[in-house]
Amino acid sequence: MKRYVTYAVVITGLAGLGGWAYYTQHAPARPALEIGATSSTAAKAPVSAQGSGSAPAGSGTAPAAGGAGGSRPAGGAAGGGRGPVGVEAERAQSMAITEEVFAVGNLRANESVTIRPEIAGRVVRIGFTEGALVRKGDLLVELDRSVLLAQVEQARAELDLSKANYDRTADLAERKFVSESAKDQAAANLSVQQAKLRLAEAQLAKTQIFAPFNGVVGLRNFSVGDYVREAADLVVLEDVSQMKVDLRLPERFLGELKPGLSVEMRVDAYPQRVFRAALLALDVQVSADGRAMVARGMLANQEFLLRSGMFARARIVLKERGSAVMVPEEAVYPMGADIYVYKIIDGKAMRTKVATGVRRDGKVEITEGVAVGELVVTAGQIKLARDGTEVRVQGAGGGARGGGAAGAAGAAGAAGAAGAAGAAGAAGGGASSDGGAPKGPAPRPAG
Repeated sequence: MKRYVTYAVVITGLAGLGGWAYYTQHAPARPALEIGATSSTAAKAPVSAQGSGSAPAGSGTAPAAGGAGGSRPAGGAAGGGRGPVGVEAERAQSMAITEEVFAVGNLRANESVTIRPEIAGRVVRIGFTEGALVRKGDLLVELDRSVLLAQVEQARAELDLSKANYDRTADLAERKFVSESAKDQAAANLSVQQAKLRLAEAQLAKTQIFAPFNGVVGLRNFSVGDYVREAADLVVLEDVSQMKVDLRLPERFLGELKPGLSVEMRVDAYPQRVFRAALLALDVQVSADGRAMVARGMLANQEFLLRSGMFARARIVLKERGSAVMVPEEAVYPMGADIYVYKIIDGKAMRTKVATGVRRDGKVEITEGVAVGELVVTAGQIKLARDGTEVRVQGAGGGARGGGAAGAAGAAGAAGAAGAAGAAGAAGGGASSDGGAPKGPAPRPAG
């Protein structure tokens, strides 16, 4: 039984609350000046006098003026919504840029050879000092030549005998004592002995090894008295007065690399120093594994600071332009296969197709579509729904340049709202201060 009573009380309370809310929402609004109104003629006179005077008075015309003023902010807000779109923009600048490519590579000597003997033998003389500079034709290594020297002497003696036999046979052939075939055989024997002498002399010459060019010899791994075999490594000789640098570059730069381009190079041994080289040649092949090609540069090494095998970091200057048009990277945006920017022309954002070049320090080169000094949008492109949208540049000077009308409308609306509030307050204060309590009967609520 108590449960049903509780349900009834709750339902009754909810119904009453709903009725009160409905009455509150649908009840007619009372005029603001009716709160302090009186039935006496004396109370109405001052109000009427004040209403005919200055604007701050609480006359019946003040609320109308305030209402009119209150309607201006709404119009201003509506106008602001249809006004220029706020964006950020910068002007295209002219800059001197260098189109370059970076690569790594290895250093190698201008000329390099490993000294090896062509014949086996015992070392009898070493004609160089390790790490020293040698000249072309200087004796480097000499092998024992006693056996080969004896062979030369033997071949020379046999040659003398063959020559005497040929002279004798030729004389007899002229007298018709021997046949012509005997003379031909003697001539052949003479030629064979001459060839044997030349062979013995060539073998003898191979016991001495001379420097093929000017250069610096490395470290030797043999001593006098060692028996060295044919083609054994003795010492390295390199011409380091000039150095070559081999750089690996992607194949996409093949059309831009040409002999004579400037190359700036750094090595770990001298991190503060820049070595300058010139591009010498390109390899005839492109590697099928990494799709890279080898470019070779040449540089002077008069101080002998560089060595073969050193690791180098290089920068190759492809092109230099003294007046390139540069804009911030934020100004360009892709659309399909093309790239666009928004240029501000006469207060309107015009979408323009451009062609880009290199990028440097947050800026991108515009090779076509934008001129130096033109204003481009850098932020707010997403708010530009169509081409030719009116914009105002935000930031320093942006409001005065594009938002003057919107600001004036907003100020007028704010002034109107403030005036209406002040008029209402003044009217209420005048009514309540006129003699304290109202002289006539209190008005009843409408409805």
